Amino acid sequence: MRADYVIVGAGSAGCAMAYRLAEAGKSVLVIEYGGTDAGPLIQMPAALSYPMNMARYDWGFMSEPEPHLGGRTLVTPRGKVIGGSSSINGMVYVRGHARDYDHWAESGADGWAYADVLPYFKRMESWHDGGHGGDPSWRGTDGPLHVTRGPRNNPLHAAFVKAGHEAGYQVTDDYNGAQQEGFGPMEQTVWKGRRWSAANAYLKPALKRDNCDLVRGFVRKVVIRDGRAVGVEIERGGKIEVIHANAEVIISASSINSPKILMLSGIGPASHLSEHEIEVVADRPGVGQNLQDHLEVYFQFAAKQPITLYRYWNLFWKGMIGAQWLLTKTGLGASNQFESAAFIRSDAGVEYPDIQYHFLPIAVRYDGQAAAEGHGFQAHTGPMRASSRGEITLTSADPKEAPRIAFNYMSTEQDWIDFRKCLRLTREIFGQEAMAEHVKHEIQPGVDLQSDDELDGFIREHAESAYHPCGTCRMGRRDDPGAVVDPTLRVIGVDGLRLADSSIFPRITNGNLNGPSILVGEKASDHILGRDPLPAANEQPWLHPEWQVKQR
Repeated sequence: MRADYVIVGAGSAGCAMAYRLAEAGKSVLVIEYGGTDAGPLIQMPAALSYPMNMARYDWGFMSEPEPHLGGRTLVTPRGKVIGGSSSINGMVYVRGHARDYDHWAESGADGWAYADVLPYFKRMESWHDGGHGGDPSWRGTDGPLHVTRGPRNNPLHAAFVKAGHEAGYQVTDDYNGAQQEGFGPMEQTVWKGRRWSAANAYLKPALKRDNCDLVRGFVRKVVIRDGRAVGVEIERGGKIEVIHANAEVIISASSINSPKILMLSGIGPASHLSEHEIEVVADRPGVGQNLQDHLEVYFQFAAKQPITLYRYWNLFWKGMIGAQWLLTKTGLGASNQFESAAFIRSDAGVEYPDIQYHFLPIAVRYDGQAAAEGHGFQAHTGPMRASSRGEITLTSADPKEAPRIAFNYMSTEQDWIDFRKCLRLTREIFGQEAMAEHVKHEIQPGVDLQSDDELDGFIREHAESAYHPCGTCRMGRRDDPGAVVDPTLRVIGVDGLRLADSSIFPRITNGNLNGPSILVGEKASDHILGRDPLPAANEQPWLHPEWQVKQR
């Protein structure tokens, strides 16, 4: 088994690279441990809570007990299926804010400023606004990734946006265009009623070519000879074998598995590798460090009117919705139901949004259990740029063992200040006139929780991961001791090895990470092929003209 490029992981970035490298005429082998994405549980957008909780599709990772969240262990789902986490995620599409990428460039990721990445976002997208507004000049028209908007038929979507406007915030018709800040429609990777994962968008078209193949196997480590990656050691059918790369090995196995594979291959903090008697090939102390995520709470309200999705929360209606979707790919089954969104700034002096809202016209847990007391609705919300950092380390030198995942959430005082502020601003938004005919009462946190201590207790007990882990193999200049990859995504200290997925993010981006993860694969493929990057964009993103002195 041999190819020009061996890609480890058929996830968001891996699928994009397979497509672009194969399109350029290179031979590509993609190694994926997970199985097929066939079937309605993955392909039906409204069924999103199922695959995330199934051992068949999810690696089943758990965090260490989180010291600042009362010792809770949090589930850390990652896709174990073709398409990776894009096959089990909530399908929300957010590019991130322009300033996120400018910060990357300022921190040493040369060539990754917003002007540099915007052309790649355009290249990867086929954008369909569905008549809901937005500026087409900021968007792509013929890329593999279809981006759409839900129908927003439920009156609660309009009420949420109106409440934001009444509270004094901006309204934006495209948070992925010139102006992220404000309230407006949410976008989803759904096309013709189906989940438009990286597998559907990129991998399946790539596999139709003669020069791209998928290998099912469990990756144990990268094979390195004389300082150069020459292949990948995998286990399949009970046997261990090596798949050889003529040009390069590319790891895109997620922010959890990529650092693990590097460490098992001898690339990582020397002292930690020595603990596990792994021979050190490259001492890179940054491998597994800088772990970031978004933490959020579900702010829930009981509804005055029976207009929420709760009326479909029974076996009869679930069966009807499923049947309609199977036959026609239309109806409630064809949306993830996240159809309205908002991005706001928490304070004057904050340059760009640092709080996100996913609005959902039902009150329910993310795992699809326990629709709270009948009719209700909720906003998922939390700060976007926490200062806490965690780490991924090896449990042992056995590749079969899951790594140790310590997020270290809420470990700084600033994170608590920011989260309390987020909860109070949310309460104010739902207290506006537009929501008066809909809000019966606050289910969670509950109006009796008002003081800092009471809100802190709620956060400690109820905050959940938004499932956006990243940053564990961060990109930086070659002379930066904490960097793992350089701005062309070469692993520093080893030849013939690149890494491209959400682990390279120097800092987490605003919003959901699937879009930025695919972007990394798109841009990486040009670096791998030795092509000049796409010409930088000239568009100027909108910033609140009075951000220094006004919160809204």
